[in-house]
This record gives sequence, C-alpha cells and structure tokens, in this order.
Amino acid sequence: MAEMEAELQKYLAEHGVENLLKDIVVKLCLNKPDDTLKFVKEYIEDLQQAKATEAVDDDDDEGPGDEAPAARTSRRGAVSAAVMDADDAEAYEKKVIEKDQATMDHLKESVGSNVLFQHLESDELRDVLDAMFPVNPKGGDVIIQQGDEGDNFYVVGTGDTTVEIEQDGDVNTVAEIGKGGSFGELALIYGTPRAATIRAKTDCELWAIDRDTYRRILMGSTIRKRKTYEAFLNKVDILQTLDKWERLSVADALEPCDFKDGEVVIKQGDAGNEFFIIIEGQCVVSKDGEGNVGELEQAAYFGEIALLSNDTRHATITAKGDVKCAKLDRERFERVLGPCAEVLKRNMELYDTYNK
Repeated sequence: MAEMEAELQKYLAEHGVENLLKDIVVKLCLNKPDDTLKFVKEYIEDLQQAKATEAVDDDDDEGPGDEAPAARTSRRGAVSAAVMDADDAEAYEKKVIEKDQATMDHLKESVGSNVLFQHLESDELRDVLDAMFPVNPKGGDVIIQQGDEGDNFYVVGTGDTTVEIEQDGDVNTVAEIGKGGSFGELALIYGTPRAATIRAKTDCELWAIDRDTYRRILMGSTIRKRKTYEAFLNKVDILQTLDKWERLSVADALEPCDFKDGEVVIKQGDAGNEFFIIIEGQCVVSKDGEGNVGELEQAAYFGEIALLSNDTRHATITAKGDVKCAKLDRERFERVLGPCAEVLKRNMELYDTYNK
C-alpha cells in the first residue's frame, strides 16, 4: 500500500498535476465562463496543441531539409505549459529585493484586489512582494508589446502608462494605468501573447515579478506546508480515520492563525463558521455561569459542533499564553473532513461537549 501511494505521489509531481489543476481554477476565476466544462475542454485542447507544436518545433531543429511546421491557431493564443516539479520548487532560493516598509505596504494594497493574490496566505504574499524587482522605463518606452509572449506581472509605483491596442493597422489608446495599478497578471498563469501594448506615458517606477518565481514560491510554500502539517496531523485522533491522501488534503486546506495570551478564539453564543486544531500552546474553555471548565492542549480540536449542527458556539475558547492554531472555514471543513463527519457526530454524543 505504501509503495503504491509513493508511486502515485511521484506520478502527480512528475506530471505537474497540482499546477495544472491550480491553473484551471484560476482561469475559471478570471474568465467566469457559463459553460465551465466546455471552457476547461478548450483549455486542455490548447495545452495539447501547444505541446504538439513544441514537439514539431523540436523535430524541425534536428537538421536542415525539414519542412517548417504549420503555424498554430488558437482560440485564446499560445499557451505555455511548462511543468515544474517538487524538486524544482524546493530548490528555489528565496529572493529578497530590499524595499522600505512604505513600498511593501503600497505593493500589498495594489495587489490586494487582484484575484491571483487574494488566495495567498500572509507568508506567501510576503515572499511574492519580497521577490518583486524594480523596472524603470522612461516616458515613451514600451513596457510590454502586443503579441509578445507574457513574462512579468507589473505594479505601478509611480508614473503613468497607456494601454494601446492595434487592430487592422490602427493603434488606439484605450486606457491609462497609474500609481497603484497593475497589469500583466495573465503571464503568471499561462503564456498567452500580450493582448495590448503598455507604454510609459511618463518616467515610471514599476515593480515586477516573473512567472517562474511566482509559481516556485506558491509550489514551494505548498510543499513546506504539507511537510509541516503532515506529521502533526497524525497526532490528531479524529484524523486517524483518514488515509494518507485525505490527510494531505486537510494539510493543503489548513490556514494558520495565531492568538496572543488572553485573546478569545471563539465566543459562546456566536455563530460558528470555523474549525480549529491547536498546533502549539494551550487554550482555556469557559461557559457562561460556570467559569473555566477545562483546558485544551496541542492536537486538540474544537469548533466542529457548530459546523456539524449549524448551532451556535457552546463555549468560549481563550488562548492561554501564545497559541498557534490551524483552521478550516465551513466550506473547507465540509469538503476535506467529509470522511470524518460521522465519527465527529458520534463523538458529539459520546463525550462531554463542554469544550465545543
């Protein structure tokens, strides 16, 4: 069984399955198609066509005399489908381009509403912002050229840029992007040709990150997170009913959260939308009219009753000293702990529910 699991994990890593699925999800978020199955089907076809074209190009490079391959046409342009495996991600050395705090705050605010950055955890976002490098075009310089393959994502620090689209020989300026704006995000997901030319209207200070660095940060973070949580999750009683792959799904879904001494994690009577596992530290359990009724240690979990029964919180949980937790929101709880639901419900009946 262990050998089979190892083979499956190796297969998924070697074929870039996780990155492929992430790319599909992000494309769906960006395009929001009504017919999702058709959209995904066309996306896969584009990837297959791009791979086939690359194979023909490789054959064409073998020597003179071969006929040039036919130009590929696509519904959404060329797609770059380079596969990055776990070894590549783990070998990545973190890049830190020095920036003052004001610049970091500005970058964080600038990317905060972008769909590609909204799902990042705080450490992932920090790594992305740290890795962004300066680009300083002069007024009139072309930053990205319509039709070129996408490479970088840019945030405008200072200055103004124009967005130009050429069609049927005519060039029209369709928009301007100034301080706090951004462009080129699709380059971080797949290498479609640029849909427009971005030109510096004035001297500009831009901050950029390339696609490879962005993806290495995300994949490397996922691998580190798995390693951190996987061993720990083996200590959580309720997760003993899960197999290795189900526990990995839980590890991927967990979101870290820290609490200071005396900080309330959940409050009795409030609506419950999150489930918690204690990674480090202790928490005190109290109930209205009864005071402190118990304590929770490392690997203890709480908050599941409100999620399973749509009830309010049965007790108040307060951090005793600094506490590190991992949490699942309602949607993730239902998705990844589905196999545990019946056991959790049985436990609700078997043990004293003071700590929930």
